[in-house]
Amino acid sequence: MSSSALSPAAWMRGSRRPSWLSDPKVLRTEVLAGLVVALALIPEAISFSIIAGVDPAVGLFASFTMAVTIAIVGGRPAMISAATGAVALVIAPLNREHGFGYLVAAVILAGVFQIALGALGVAKLMRFVPRSVMVGFVNSLAVLIFMAQVPEMTDVPWPVYPLLAAGLALMVFFPKVTTVVPAPLVSIVILTVLTVAAGIAVPTVGDKGALPSSLPVPGLPDVPFTLDTLTTVAPYAVAMALVGLMESLMTAKLVDDITDTHSSKTRESVGQGVANIVTGFFGGMGGCAMIGQTMINVRVSGARTRLSTFLAGAFLMVLCIVFGPVVSDIPMAALVAVMVMVSVATFDWHSIAPKTLKRMPAGEITVMVVTVACVVATHNLAIGVVVGSITAMVIFAKRVAHLAEVTAVTDPDHATVVYRVTGELFFASSNDLVGQFDYATDAAKVVIDLSAAHIWDASSVAALDAIETKYAQRGKTVEITGLNEPSARIHKTLSGELTGSH
Repeated sequence: MSSSALSPAAWMRGSRRPSWLSDPKVLRTEVLAGLVVALALIPEAISFSIIAGVDPAVGLFASFTMAVTIAIVGGRPAMISAATGAVALVIAPLNREHGFGYLVAAVILAGVFQIALGALGVAKLMRFVPRSVMVGFVNSLAVLIFMAQVPEMTDVPWPVYPLLAAGLALMVFFPKVTTVVPAPLVSIVILTVLTVAAGIAVPTVGDKGALPSSLPVPGLPDVPFTLDTLTTVAPYAVAMALVGLMESLMTAKLVDDITDTHSSKTRESVGQGVANIVTGFFGGMGGCAMIGQTMINVRVSGARTRLSTFLAGAFLMVLCIVFGPVVSDIPMAALVAVMVMVSVATFDWHSIAPKTLKRMPAGEITVMVVTVACVVATHNLAIGVVVGSITAMVIFAKRVAHLAEVTAVTDPDHATVVYRVTGELFFASSNDLVGQFDYATDAAKVVIDLSAAHIWDASSVAALDAIETKYAQRGKTVEITGLNEPSARIHKTLSGELTGSH
């Protein structure tokens, strides 16, 4: 499907009459995208439920209510929100120590915190999260997801191990045959059929709890409404709110870059809060944006509207209610294999490649390591991001004083436009740099004059690479001039090296 079915302007304006009502091609794209995402959500929602220590139905309900609600109130069309590993890891200790009622209360309170943070403009603080912290965040998440699978691979019947190996092999090699059907789903179906047909006795999803046979119903959390309850759940709610917003805003920025559109990060922050409140009252475990499922929806399936997000949640419930008995027979080994693959795919292997480490400034490596170490030690992604960001600011604050400014001048023949960048380019300023160029209407030749600027870090080089890529996609050439010697050295060293080839 073409990713240009909607112009960026039309998409973001959110016209009164949705495009899928008037364009059958857009409708088909959105419906198929929603179905594919729903199929891919089932195994992950169940696996994240197990990480949180709750029944599979809780994660499935959360994915349903999160997706349906955020489709209406969110700020980023086509982004998928559901139960996630990041949130599951945060709230698992609360459920383990105090019970499910406290978990639900924490989800609702986290939603309230997210609405408050969104209204206070917390989204604007994302510009101060450097690239090295984001890489550390992603790598930490991958490590924690893998660590959460270890108990499912110890003290289990021996057939679990060949099933696990078979599941991993299927997910590695099946995409080489076709990508029409998600490889995790294929792996789960094959392993389930094998274990049922052969009568192999291994732990199954049904052993973890009953799947839903009907839609969730609203209700209040089963906890005493006292100050003691509030003080118990508040720390977990704060952590969940921060982790959910961080992952959601980072995913929204990724979709912005892919689609060359802007989204309201403040609306997305508030929308995540509303979705978590709704999810809590319906007995779900809460959630946030999902990077993997969003990529399936936007990049693989070509979805561009809220309809695909809504249908992903709706189809999910239909599949569970109609096919619940089948889902109960899924062997746990299949889900463990899925989560191992998720952790491997989530980890940014390029960030630890010797070639990358050799080129990367020592300060950037230090920030990434500190972020990962804090998260793994505390099992709290928010603490790692905060400590990593503070470390980065300490490292760079002495060298950097003010943000960058961009001014444009077009020559009399309108054949060239010159952008003069003034100031210091580092993670806070370069995050805004990409949005200060007129990619659509600029002349065929663009000159970026950096004679009055200084490049400090990898985030700035990544921003300049992104600018060049966006112009190149429109058949326009970019020339960067005026680099001083240190800026030229870091640009030459890192340009084109910050993302792995795919």
